[in-house]
Amino acid sequence: MQILPAIDLRDGKCVNLVQGIATQETVFSDAPVEMARRWQTEGAEYLHLVDLDGAFQGESANLHIVGEIVAALDIPVQLGGGIRNMERLESVLALGVDRAILGTVALKQPDLVKQACAKYGERIAVGIDARDGRVATDGWLEVSETSAIEFAQELTDVQTLIYTDIKSDGMLKGPNVDATAAIIDAVSADVIASGGVTSLSDVAALKRIGASGAIIGRALYTGDLALRDAIAAG
Repeated sequence: MQILPAIDLRDGKCVNLVQGIATQETVFSDAPVEMARRWQTEGAEYLHLVDLDGAFQGESANLHIVGEIVAALDIPVQLGGGIRNMERLESVLALGVDRAILGTVALKQPDLVKQACAKYGERIAVGIDARDGRVATDGWLEVSETSAIEFAQELTDVQTLIYTDIKSDGMLKGPNVDATAAIIDAVSADVIASGGVTSLSDVAALKRIGASGAIIGRALYTGDLALRDAIAAG
């Protein structure tokens, strides 16, 4: 199972939110490129980036930083947050991002996902962010009536899904293993788990249910979990 350290970008800084709440922000670094280099040095094979400004506002001032991170690393990078049309998708991929994560647009414009997958194949992932089993959109500010499992099953063109349990995110209390397992069991795509991964037992639990990867954010920055240990356990 692949371990992906996360860098959440907001106002050019490396931050972390609790349950995606904008006012519950901790700034961990004002040098995200150096943070990215650190995770690569510590053994990361893939980096997960989130453009929070893009997610909340649909506009981003962070793409130049994304480009700098891609240029600084030898490992692949995936990016999510605010990619809601083909123009933005193509600009992100042109930066050298290995995989672009579609979130809100995947629920609201499913034809765009089909178009993107037909053109870019495995470079397209879909992020399924769920609160109480329902898909959340627009930077988690809105919660739809759509079941996360049903939505996942509809994404037949997508090879990689990233499942985030919002209530677990940033809480340092472990992932929602049962909900993640339900998604994994429902689809043939690879499922990367996100939200709440805090300990080696969390990594082991996600590996046991068949997650293809685990995204770890806050626990790495607080020191609750060491990246090298997580990679070894994965």
